Amino acid sequence: MVEQSDRAPLLDWEEIPPSSDPNRAAPSPPAAPKENKDATAGKKTSTPVCLAVTEIGRRNDNFNVTCRPTAAVDGRERSPKGREKLPVHMRGQPVPPSPDLTVRDQWEEKDHIVAVFVVTFNTRSGNMVEWCLPHDINLDGVEFKAMASGSHRITNDFIYFRKGCYFGLACFANMPVDNELERGARMKSVGILSPSYTLLYRYMHFLENQVRLQLKSPGHYSPLEAFYEDKKAILPLTRNGLVTACPTWSVTTINRCMHPEMKITHPAGCMSQFVQFFGEHIMVLWKFALLRKRLLIFSPPPVGVVCYRVYCCCSLANVSLPGIGASVPELRPFFYINVADIPALETEMSYVACTTEKIFEDKKELHDLYIDNQNVKTHRSHLLPLLRLNAADKERYRKLSEQRQMLLYSQEVDGDCTSNEEDLFIVFFMELNNRIFQILSEVAGSADPTLTAEHVRAMGLDPQGDRCFLVELLEVYGVDATLVIDNLCCH
Repeated sequence: MVEQSDRAPLLDWEEIPPSSDPNRAAPSPPAAPKENKDATAGKKTSTPVCLAVTEIGRRNDNFNVTCRPTAAVDGRERSPKGREKLPVHMRGQPVPPSPDLTVRDQWEEKDHIVAVFVVTFNTRSGNMVEWCLPHDINLDGVEFKAMASGSHRITNDFIYFRKGCYFGLACFANMPVDNELERGARMKSVGILSPSYTLLYRYMHFLENQVRLQLKSPGHYSPLEAFYEDKKAILPLTRNGLVTACPTWSVTTINRCMHPEMKITHPAGCMSQFVQFFGEHIMVLWKFALLRKRLLIFSPPPVGVVCYRVYCCCSLANVSLPGIGASVPELRPFFYINVADIPALETEMSYVACTTEKIFEDKKELHDLYIDNQNVKTHRSHLLPLLRLNAADKERYRKLSEQRQMLLYSQEVDGDCTSNEEDLFIVFFMELNNRIFQILSEVAGSADPTLTAEHVRAMGLDPQGDRCFLVELLEVYGVDATLVIDNLCCH
């Protein structure tokens, strides 16, 4: 497979080269999924890092889009059904639909940019959408998502967010100007919308360049117009020929290999920094994520790195065992939110999001875990025991740290470049989750579905300290087993 650059492809709409920003970590290129298909049995086998999961922390065995192997044919990359994967400079161009592909298959093969926009700060009107394509798309509220509250204090930032069934990425910049009308500062954001967030990273450099161009030459939209014409999505039509909405699935509902997906969604080292930032308390985040709770992270701008923490939180809840998690709420990444999202959050049973607005701390009915810097707290009394680190939590973190040190040693001494920290962290938590649910499934299916202290220790949990966590886990996932370990904290 041809290795793809982490830069956005150089097309005619990219008029100025990207400048190197030492303070901005570039996303790492996607790793090629290693997967083989047994022609006779019709079963897939994959390497340990390429695990067949369909959602962040949720599996859907009935979904019909899968992580497909590719084969090189005449120097071109082809899928198992014989579809050519076009060179980078040709992607986004109209391709005749193949008769054996479903609508979702055809959608998956395309770049799906459904909108491009420019947001500006007006000293009289506040945040406003200055320009967009298509002109008739509903961008209500995007002006407050693409330019986070408090952004006037920083020079530049990037923001992931959700708008209805779309995901967005916007790059913000703040430039001082000698202009009394603008009160000494010109602030703009340039962003895009897509049904999935996994491909948004490709256009980070382009958006950074374009926001700088908008600051220096306001109203110069020709590169954005060319970009949209090149990358715009062709939305599936309804029977009457009208486009009513994009497909409501995203990366969280497309059956892809989890690890390559993770690799293209955040810069290298993101998970490592995430674990080091929270330290042992990452085990608290892991429990709340696995229980499908509502996690809200507060942080002042810049927002970009906090958006990556949202994704990392979601990745803690991955389970690759068949049938696990099908009946529980999806742990949905909302990324950046503001007060305009309150009505949407009121109906969500499970999510991870971040905000710069302190008012959310008092909106206790909207979240189960509130994370302010490295401080985690909950207002729900039955979840308070989950905030206390027990011996098993500390042992798990010690093992994780030990594995990381061994990996770093092998990379330095042996020159081992086949593994990295991202592999280690993702697989560590997925194996931990798999072990817990494997034992729960075995106990629930046995003649005596009684969960004992031995079972709990085999899961890597503390029979006493994790009893409240297990009680909640059995209830959330509907596991038909009886927990016999007594602990007053959960009575």
